[in-house]
Amino acid sequence: MREVSAKPDRRDHDWTTLARDIVGWGQALGFDAVGIADTELSREEAHLVDWLAAGRHGEMDYMARHGVTRARPASLVAGTASVISTRVNYWPAAARDADAVLADGTLGYVSRYATGRDYHKVLRARLARLIARIEDAIGPFAHRVFSDSAPVMEVALAAKAGLGWRGKHTLLLTRDMGSLFFLGDVYTALPLPPTPPVTAHCGSCTACIDVCPTKAIVAPYELDARRCISYLTIEHKGAIPEALRPLMGNRIYGCDDCQLACPWNRYARMASENDFAIVRNGLDAAPLAGLFAWTPDDFATRLEGSAIRRIGHERWLRNIAVALGNAPPSAAAVAALESRRDDPSPLVREHVAWALARQRRAAAHAAGRPSR
Repeated sequence: MREVSAKPDRRDHDWTTLARDIVGWGQALGFDAVGIADTELSREEAHLVDWLAAGRHGEMDYMARHGVTRARPASLVAGTASVISTRVNYWPAAARDADAVLADGTLGYVSRYATGRDYHKVLRARLARLIARIEDAIGPFAHRVFSDSAPVMEVALAAKAGLGWRGKHTLLLTRDMGSLFFLGDVYTALPLPPTPPVTAHCGSCTACIDVCPTKAIVAPYELDARRCISYLTIEHKGAIPEALRPLMGNRIYGCDDCQLACPWNRYARMASENDFAIVRNGLDAAPLAGLFAWTPDDFATRLEGSAIRRIGHERWLRNIAVALGNAPPSAAAVAALESRRDDPSPLVREHVAWALARQRRAAAHAAGRPSR
């Protein structure tokens, strides 16, 4: 996104009116909520430093590499004075019931944010239209657009902008729409007044903590990414720790459990954006064996324009192999796994071997035979 060096003259505009107009323009463009945040994140910076020191970022080296830049907007984009924070609902109304899919071990569960089009592209395009609308009103101004694409504390900024509060699962949460939305930000040199924050309403509830399959939410507002299924299936590049594999069930890309358990998501609104509302490739309830048969070309072609594509075919197979190992014992699951016993990837072969052994133990147990 274009940046310009011109600094706005504080005498030229009524910044309070402009901030109010920006909220209205954003909503007219399809954002479900828009707010303005200041750039003071010292409390969040202290928490980030502690989180990194504890190693809870796992293999996400970029988190440590950028360090406190994430909590200092002006260090990332010089001259940043305020942040326009936005959110867009993503839950696809047409998707198969999430709990039903999770209960069927023959199907692969894909986090519902990833069943449609890649949100990075959609949000950036919509934010560009918001920038154009602002420039129509005041002329060119220094800015930079982000959509989960740089060291930006999206949740902290959204909370400061009054778009919700940070829930105990560490995601942004609202009373009227739950937590099922994407966030996008515009760093700007405009001296816009911040939107008042909202109060938190998690209370004594621990539903998200209690339901986490791998106990990755180690305490309220504290996530150990190394145990998080979203991290393990997306960010983690190597072998998935064996102790965590059985806990992953049939989740092959991401995990929604903490959000599914949250009482506030009973008020969640469905996606109005077709790119999110329409499920692609039947990924809301696809049989694991069929997904495991995808070739590299199948993966690249069918997932074009999907956020899933970035993990690559190898990790896709790794994740599905684990799910097949956790599936009910069946000849179909064994046949699918046998088809990749000699896969070129050592990573895939290792997970296939683990899954085959698990299938055989489960089959022996079901038949009342001693397992080997």
